[in-house]
Amino acid sequence: MTAKPTEIVTFGCRLNMYESEVMKDHAENAGLSGAIVFNTCAVTNEAVRQARQAIRKARRENPDARIIVTGCAAQVAPADFSEMTEVDLVIGNDEKMKAESWTPALALQTNERVRVNDIMSVTETAGHLVQGLEGRARAFVQVQNGCDHRCTFCIIPYGRGNSRSVPAGEIINQIRVLVENGYREVVLTGVDITSYGSDLPGTPSLGNLATRILKLVPELRRLRISSIDSIEADDALMRLIADEERLMPHLHLSLQSGDNMILKRMKRRHAREDSIKFCEEARRLRPDIAFGADFIAGFPTETDEMFENTMRLADECGLTWLHVFPYSPRPGTPAARMPQLDRGLIKSRAERLRLKGAARLTTHLDEGLGATKPVLMESEVLGRTHQFTPVRLAASGLRAGDILPVHLFAHDGQSFEGQVTR
Repeated sequence: MTAKPTEIVTFGCRLNMYESEVMKDHAENAGLSGAIVFNTCAVTNEAVRQARQAIRKARRENPDARIIVTGCAAQVAPADFSEMTEVDLVIGNDEKMKAESWTPALALQTNERVRVNDIMSVTETAGHLVQGLEGRARAFVQVQNGCDHRCTFCIIPYGRGNSRSVPAGEIINQIRVLVENGYREVVLTGVDITSYGSDLPGTPSLGNLATRILKLVPELRRLRISSIDSIEADDALMRLIADEERLMPHLHLSLQSGDNMILKRMKRRHAREDSIKFCEEARRLRPDIAFGADFIAGFPTETDEMFENTMRLADECGLTWLHVFPYSPRPGTPAARMPQLDRGLIKSRAERLRLKGAARLTTHLDEGLGATKPVLMESEVLGRTHQFTPVRLAASGLRAGDILPVHLFAHDGQSFEGQVTR
């Protein structure tokens, strides 16, 4: 009988998706089989609940499998998972990236229940080469991990540790290999990528890194940057936004709120005026740039007026996509000790923000109708524009990874319908 390969179930962010690919490579290279690995997320209570539910279901359906739990939720609360009867082993975020953790001797035969170190003691992040994410037209490259900031709502620094950067040379070498493997688009990802380089010699910035990538890997067709803290955007990054067509005109911003008092209580480093100014300047430099943004609805002490400031910010910044989190108190964070709002009120505010996001997306789609845009195909019938807007095509025989001119002739409120104009 052929051994069943290790299965990895991923929750949460793009960085987790990337790290799951690294773990998958390590497991395959080590010959690990018969395990199910859960790479968890700790950003909300709901994310943790979903992971625990999935673990229980996996045990019912796979009574003989070795179940291993890792990721941010496992790093923050290892005992909560090790006490689950369904779980055989819990490993930390640092351990999961080490090849030796996935040898059968350590992953299958150990009697340990928990292997989680002090994430704050980790001072370096190595570059891990993923030959390309299976089934994807774009590849993700980790440039940074951890976060030095301590926003009052956020548990992630305790799951990821302090900020640490991958040296530029390693990143560029990875991207060269990905381009040689046929990838047209690379996404730079991390926990707080605008802090990139602060721990490296010469303190290079994110903009400096992106400039070097585009110069030294001229074959790379498209470079995309994931979520950024706009207050930390450096001059070199702004110059690229203005001058470099290969840098995609789409940024996802960590805004969280549109009210200055709530931003202060969140211990954010920007005011609502900073967000508006950044979006106006970026749009002046690159008129076709599109923005997504993270928001938290129902943060402790948020009044109706404060919430309305957030609603207005979506229009004032000209946002296209709103990623909305209903506030979820995370044990151990300062915000969890603040006066909490009624859960029903939080839910209703989150729904209103999502409706605002749907209206903003409709505006974006309306404005794009009739244009012809370059589209990176993700499958035979689905691709994304340079602004990251999804496009559905009726044509068959198209190849994932191709970049094609597509006429956008209709939309359904969520994605364009298009036709190739070769």
